[in-house]
Amino acid sequence: MSGIETFYDVMRRQGISRRSFLKFCSLTAAALGLEPAYAGKIAQAMETRPRTPVLWLHGLECTCCSESFIRSAHPLAKDVVLSMISLDYDDTIMTAAGHQAEAILDEITTKYKGNYILAVEGNPPLNQDGMSCIIGGKPFVEQLKRVAKDCKAIISWGSCASWGCVQAARPNPTQATPVHKVILDKPIIKVPGCPPIAEVMTAVITYMLTFDRIPELDRQGRPKMFYGQRIHDKCYRRPHFDAGQFVEEWDDEGARKGYCLYKVGCKGPTTYNACSTTRWNGGVSFPIQSGHGCIGCSEDGFWDKGSFYDRLTTVRPFGIEGNADQIGGTVAGVVGAAAAAHAAVSAIKRARHRNEEKSEEK
Repeated sequence: MSGIETFYDVMRRQGISRRSFLKFCSLTAAALGLEPAYAGKIAQAMETRPRTPVLWLHGLECTCCSESFIRSAHPLAKDVVLSMISLDYDDTIMTAAGHQAEAILDEITTKYKGNYILAVEGNPPLNQDGMSCIIGGKPFVEQLKRVAKDCKAIISWGSCASWGCVQAARPNPTQATPVHKVILDKPIIKVPGCPPIAEVMTAVITYMLTFDRIPELDRQGRPKMFYGQRIHDKCYRRPHFDAGQFVEEWDDEGARKGYCLYKVGCKGPTTYNACSTTRWNGGVSFPIQSGHGCIGCSEDGFWDKGSFYDRLTTVRPFGIEGNADQIGGTVAGVVGAAAAAHAAVSAIKRARHRNEEKSEEK
């Protein structure tokens, strides 16, 4: 891989100063949630390691993952694509087509055997010998297996590649299948979402290129740094949930006051993603902030779990006996009981005071 420039070589060639380079490394460390001391390690890696070849394949999908990726702001997608990696194949944005494009796959898989990353957007359909998705005149599943054979690791972009998504919704006539059920002998990093957050996508690539290893994954194969907490845990509407203040109907008084969206179907309490912290559009907003509940698009099977507006019934915020549907009534009951108790105590005090006054008169 000595023939490929390092990230630092490319930045210098583009006229970027050493000071700006180090600033970039510090910002990258912050974006990954790493301590400031890691900025030096990132700089060393960028200066010494050659850019990693990446082959980006497309199966059954809507290209929303690519659309999200190119809108990343931290780091910019152009920095990742043009500098940090060598994106040698992506049939959505590449100039080459036909036999010329397929020749690139053969060249990279042979020349960089065991040293390239395979990124997969979408999934392979297995029914009818995979004929529902044809790439280069052959079923996509064949291309996937061929390119995966000698890759270093696989990134499954989005819920299509990670779980199957809407293509795999019942009754799934094409037998659309997630990548990890087809490729069984390679490390796979799942980055689910429909689509995933742009900065999450670029940060995963940045981490792998910087430290030459995959990030720590949860038991489902997702990077813990972005999928380690529920959206509910850091949601700015969480205090309203805990207080039993919910939107009951769209555009009611609770909606106008920014109350919790649980009762109109928000799946934040059961969805693991970084939406409430990283957010979207350069950190501007996320669906809950825009007034719509989370639909749980980064969770397996979200497309077959009924209406997006059906409320969850097993969320238990206080103890093990109550659930969120009971909180409002419980809170009201507690407030009512407290008011009654206060009134009773006040009445007792007044009666005692009158008795004392009568005793003094005698």
